Amino acid sequence: MSEASPRKAVILVSGGMDSAVTIAIAREQGYQVHALSVAYGQRHSSELEASARVSRLLGAVEHKTVHADLRSIGGSALTADIDVPEEGGEGIPVTYVPARNTIMLSIALGWAEVLGSSDIWCGVNAVDYSGYPDCRPAFIEAFEQLANVATKAGVEGAGIRIHAPLMRMSKADIAREGLRLGVDFAETVSCYQADAQGRACGHCDACRLRAQGFREAGLPDPTRYV
Repeated sequence: MSEASPRKAVILVSGGMDSAVTIAIAREQGYQVHALSVAYGQRHSSELEASARVSRLLGAVEHKTVHADLRSIGGSALTADIDVPEEGGEGIPVTYVPARNTIMLSIALGWAEVLGSSDIWCGVNAVDYSGYPDCRPAFIEAFEQLANVATKAGVEGAGIRIHAPLMRMSKADIAREGLRLGVDFAETVSCYQADAQGRACGHCDACRLRAQGFREAGLPDPTRYV
């Protein structure tokens, strides 16, 4: 009897530490990883370069980049001429990109149907994060419900599952899990305003949360700073 084919997973990959650990978790669970990045008009291309690099290093069978021009509608410090804040504040920050995770998961949903995959993975986190509404459990649960009424796979097939394994982990937990799984965090880029070489500013929200995670985990910070 021949061995069963590995389960296919579509995994959203941003180039940062969270999505890298998500790939590693999926691989450990036996999934064949089809990595998906979205060029949405973000400030720099170094995170997209990191996405391709990290996907390859962590054993994805393919990596695809899809273009969706969110800069044309703006509304965020990551897609418009708005300064990236270097101090935390109250409420949802200006680095929130309107509907970004909804759009990216929708693209992943389409690709999953084409591949015959029932499993979409993403690295959203609702513990040490910037407070974005589309990184919370209620959003992931609602999107999974949507996926199962909006697609042929949901209505006639095996159904769609949205996996968010880091949802309730702290950044320190994520750093330790990545260490356990052999993730090379030096290859990842988290900074909202990294330079062309992928070097981090060290001041934005993403940099602060990342540095805090390594510090609290008792691990050396491999981030390359400007």
